[in-house]
Amino acid sequence: MQIEARATRNVGPLHENVAGAVAYITLIPAIVFLLIDPYRKNAFVRFHSMQCLLCWLAGVVLAVALRAISYVFLLVPVVGPLLVLIVSVVVCLAVLFTWVVLLVKAFQGEKFALPMIGQWAEQHSGGA
Repeated sequence: MQIEARATRNVGPLHENVAGAVAYITLIPAIVFLLIDPYRKNAFVRFHSMQCLLCWLAGVVLAVALRAISYVFLLVPVVGPLLVLIVSVVVCLAVLFTWVVLLVKAFQGEKFALPMIGQWAEQHSGGA
């Protein structure tokens, strides 16, 4: 889902699109941008920082669920470990692809929202 908005101005020393992209690099910039004054007042940076935090939370929940499920599948001889490996690789590639898309879209100045996480980020960042 894409929300119509474009980053066009500077926020502190960084341009909006750069700050939005930096928020996705790790968890720390997203938290810092939500706490430091010129960035937390900007809706574009606040949205991307909140979406980053919610993506991290979803990633942790997904990792815990996959770990629990993998223990069950590892009990199945031969096919179980292979299935765990295939699912792990596919999930890791999907997470990497999603991260790159979010980073690029933010750097392009677009307010790109993931299906459920983007709606929550919009609500919790003070948007809609």
